[in-house]
Amino acid sequence: MLRLDGRTALVTGASQGIGEAVARRLAGQGAKVVLAARNEERLREVAAEIAAAGGGTGGMAHPLALDVSRPETIGPAIKGLPAELAEIDILVNNAGMTADNLLLRMSLDDWEKVLRTNLTGAFALTKELVRGMMRRRYGRVISISSVVGLMGNAGQANYAASKAGLIGFSKSLARELGSRNITVNVVAPGYVETAMTEKLPAASREQLAGAIALGRLGAVDDVAWAVVFLAGEEAGYITGETLNVSGGLYI
Repeated sequence: MLRLDGRTALVTGASQGIGEAVARRLAGQGAKVVLAARNEERLREVAAEIAAAGGGTGGMAHPLALDVSRPETIGPAIKGLPAELAEIDILVNNAGMTADNLLLRMSLDDWEKVLRTNLTGAFALTKELVRGMMRRRYGRVISISSVVGLMGNAGQANYAASKAGLIGFSKSLARELGSRNITVNVVAPGYVETAMTEKLPAASREQLAGAIALGRLGAVDDVAWAVVFLAGEEAGYITGETLNVSGGLYI
C-alpha cells in the first residue's frame, strides 16, 4: 500500500517542518527524493538521515539549494540535477513564508514577498517540471496550502491570498493536464505542531486546540501522510481537489 518505488519526488521547503516530514515519508515509501530549500547545510543533514534510515530505494535523497522566491534561478538549478534524479514524477510545492500584519499596516513589500514566495514560486517551479511530466504522460503535483486560504484570518491577508491562489492555480492546472495522466491536488493543513507553535504559552495552545474538533494541534506527519496518499497510485483518479487536514478546525 502507498508504495512509490521507481518514482522521483521533489519537495520544496524540505529543510524543516512539514516539508522535511513529507520528504522523509516519501523516501520511506520508496521514492527517490530531491530536498529543495535555501538552507543547504540542513538539507545535507536530512539527506544523510534519510539515507541512514533506508527505504525502498535505499533511502536515496539529494539536497538542492533552491530559493523559489527567485524564479530566474529555478531552471538552472533543475538542469543541474544528477541524471538519475532529472525526471521528477512528484512535485510537492511546500515552501512558504509569512509576514503578518493588519491590512492598513501591511507594506507593499510584505504583500509582494509573500505572494512571490508562496504562489509565484510554485508557479515557476511547476512550469519548469510539468513539461517532463507531460512528455512521460505521468505526474503528481501537490501544493501545500492552508485552511487560512479557505476561511481567511485577520492579519494574514497576504498569506491567505497566496494560499487561496494555490487552490485556484491547482484547479486550473488539473483541467489543463488531466489528459496527460497528471493529477494536481492541494493539501490544506490547519494548526500544526511546529517550532513556532511550541513557543506559544500553554494557555494560547489550549485556546487553539479548543477551536479544533479533534481537540489537538496536528503533527507534521498528519500532513505528510496526506501527501503520500495523493502521490500514490491509490489517488490516481483524484484531481483538482483540496484535502483539508485541520482536525476539524474548518468544516
